[in-house]
Order: sequence, then C-alpha cells, then structure tokens
Amino acid sequence: MANFDLEEQEQIDQLKHFWSQYGNLITWVLIAALGGYAAWNGWNWWQRSQAVKAAAIYDEIERAAQAKDTAKTEAALADIRDKFGHTTFAAQGGLLAAQSLFDAGKADSAKAALTWVADNASDEAYKALARLRLAGLAIDAKAYDEAIKLLQAPMPEAYAALAADRLGDALMAQGKGEEAKAQYQKAWDSMSARTEYRQLVQVKLAALGVQVADKAVASGAAQ
Repeated sequence: MANFDLEEQEQIDQLKHFWSQYGNLITWVLIAALGGYAAWNGWNWWQRSQAVKAAAIYDEIERAAQAKDTAKTEAALADIRDKFGHTTFAAQGGLLAAQSLFDAGKADSAKAALTWVADNASDEAYKALARLRLAGLAIDAKAYDEAIKLLQAPMPEAYAALAADRLGDALMAQGKGEEAKAQYQKAWDSMSARTEYRQLVQVKLAALGVQVADKAVASGAAQ
C-alpha cells in the first residue's frame, strides 16, 4: 500500500511539474480554440442576420418598383447599399431598381444604380449584368465609345456571347460593319442552338451578308 502511495505521489508530482511548465500554453491554446469556435458561430449568426435584414429592404424595393414609386425605390436602394452593400440582395436590388427607374424615365438614376452594381457587387455575374445593361444605355444615348469600353472588359464565360452581340451593335452604330460582323459571328458561335436569342443574331449576320447554319443541320442536309 505504501509503495502504491509513493508511486501515486510521484505521478502527482510529475503532473504538477508538467502543468507548471506547460499549463499556461495549454490554457491559451484551449482559449484560442474555443474563441475561434465562438467567433465562427458568431460570424455565421451575423451573416444570417444581415441577409434577413437585407432581404427585408429588397422587398421594399420590389414593392416600390411595382407601385412605380420612384422616390421610395431610390430611398430603399440607398438604404440597402449603405447598410448591406456586400450582400447579393444589394446587387439584386440595384438591378431591379435600375430597371424600374429607367421605365419611369429616370435614365440617369438607372445608370447610377447600375454603375454601383458594376463596381461593388460581390458576385461577378451581377457585375456582368450591370455592365451589359449600362452598355445598352450608352448605345441608346449614342455614347458608343463608352459602350465599347464596357463590353470589352473581361466577362464571365456565361455572358461573353451577349457582350459580343451588344459590342456588334455598338460597332454597327459607328459604321464599322466588318468589325460588327466579327462580333456577331463570335456571339452566334458561342450560343447554344437552343437559345432563342441566337436567331436574332443570325438575322443581324444575314443583314450583313453572312449565312450561318448549325453544323448538325448542315450535316443532315448533306446526307
């Protein structure tokens, strides 16, 4: 029994020595780990909270747009940009507000909304959509160089064909038929045969003397 007590005491002494040497380090590591876990949970909660609040303001933009109330649309847009500009709801709200404002004849306000989305959206797809719509406004305003600059900026692959088509429109408006033809051809080649918009591009090419046909259709005709 005495031997067991001495052995036990020795283990306790070793544990005390170990703890005196490494206890603070272990404590701080545990605190850091638990703090990190708490911070991660807190960040997720904050993100969810931000999204819920941003969604509520987006609903305000939607209701104002449906009511054609431009003052409320602009106020709600400013609110979501200032408070939740990093969220996808802000980008979606900007695109929706821009369309509503343009339909109401407020082209400058629409352009400002689209410019903010193009510069600040967290998602590249929303940035691309905003640039495409800005280019459309620029073409309508005969600001062709501005439109070309917007459309020549890098685009996500999913929007490259639309950018090429709109770039063709800007070049055609400048009287640059050959350059426009090349862009329309690029757009047509990039679009799926199932895309209805492709038929419009085909009409533009035909007007420039270019006849195009799907490879599958051409192959079937040859047989």
